[in-house]
Amino acid sequence: MEEETSGLGFSEAETLDDLLERASKKFDVHFERISIQDTELDILQISDLEDHIDRLAESTGPGQTLQLPFWAKIWPTSILLSYYVQRLADAASPDNKLLELGAGIGLCGLSAAARGMRVCITDTEPDALLFARINILKNGLQDRAQVAQGDFTTSRLSQRYTYIVGSEVLYREEHYEPLLGFLGEHLEHGPHSEIVLARDYRIGAKAFFQAAEREFSIQEKTLGYRETTQSESQGERHLCAITRLKPLK
Repeated sequence: MEEETSGLGFSEAETLDDLLERASKKFDVHFERISIQDTELDILQISDLEDHIDRLAESTGPGQTLQLPFWAKIWPTSILLSYYVQRLADAASPDNKLLELGAGIGLCGLSAAARGMRVCITDTEPDALLFARINILKNGLQDRAQVAQGDFTTSRLSQRYTYIVGSEVLYREEHYEPLLGFLGEHLEHGPHSEIVLARDYRIGAKAFFQAAEREFSIQEKTLGYRETTQSESQGERHLCAITRLKPLK
């Protein structure tokens, strides 16, 4: 698989212990076991995200912008998308490649790689890419998964992919046009090529899909999920939209 490693704040030659040491100098971290169907993945997490955000807020000076680590959270939509991505991977041929946009810690890409697909996990945040690379090594997926710094509003990668997936990448309307341009330039021309996007159902993204209809056939499915914790067996119920986009003939 052609490497897409420019812009990383670390070397892919670094070991898992090396990278964990890097992460531990900035965050209090632990591994959490996540199950996607019959696949189990060890995912690096910030141990107390709320406390970390509180400390960030305290250290942010007047006039400075608080940079919240949204990349570190495992969003429910990314879990649902991971189930769908595994179905794609099970049906894919060995030469199929998958690109994950705005991946954060890379759960969807890791799920696909664990089922044999070749994967590139991208994000704009160096810390997200560090966590994703640690997750790749921790789960023994380095032969099938890589990370790359990529901003779909401005940057381009060097190859095309059979599948492009993303969770919660439609929350800013000013990004719709550049995102469509990126998708068109990076999706392979082939009968199995497909884009799959997951989002909270409250984010309608009507303008994005109206523009996308000129180039893609669109199918959407709404799924329900309920957030629960160890102390609460019945959490708040949410709706997630999974949208498939296939190039028009």
